[in-house]
Amino acid sequence: MVEPIKLTESDVLLVVDVQNDFCPGGALGVQRGDEIVPAINRLGRRFPHVLLTQDWHPPGHKSFASAQPGRQPFETIEMPYGPQTLWPDHCVQGTPGAEFHPDLDLPMAELIVRKGYHPNIDSYSAFLENDRKTRTGLAGYLRERQLTRVFMAGLATDYCVHYSTIDARRDGFEAVVIEDACRAIDLEGSLELAMREMREAGVVIVREADLAF
Repeated sequence: MVEPIKLTESDVLLVVDVQNDFCPGGALGVQRGDEIVPAINRLGRRFPHVLLTQDWHPPGHKSFASAQPGRQPFETIEMPYGPQTLWPDHCVQGTPGAEFHPDLDLPMAELIVRKGYHPNIDSYSAFLENDRKTRTGLAGYLRERQLTRVFMAGLATDYCVHYSTIDARRDGFEAVVIEDACRAIDLEGSLELAMREMREAGVVIVREADLAF
């Protein structure tokens, strides 16, 4: 039996990339990704603070296969910062695919953190771009507001949620994943690997029912 987790004023819900292109029918749709929207809407009304991340690529971003002649989506190339998976064009600034899911209803959200807008660097984490040096500013924002425990929900468990939790721990924050308010891509065991790495980093895995409001 899990001890219910009581929320405090230093807790924040971080809603990761619940955007049209990451939901079914989108350019990089996560299977059943839209199913989490009602849970996130409920959670948003219970947390003292709510933040969102938004993938926000310029046209022709270097992580798009279309920007790499002769390459196909899901191939891997070497970028100056290391290996980079090439993606279909997605979450392009100002396009419908970059917009939040139409049923996402979080008017209380205090901040939207946009990531992936540097043309030559992809970004999975809410804290650091993929070069592992360029910061989004989220850590500084959390510290200034004395928010110390980050609960994460969104898409996808084994990519942007995973990377964000690991970086939250490295930056000294408590990190909690609300597992049933996330969905995973789960390619070739990626979900199992992500869950193991998160637990090893000290990330707490819970379900919505484990939270005491």
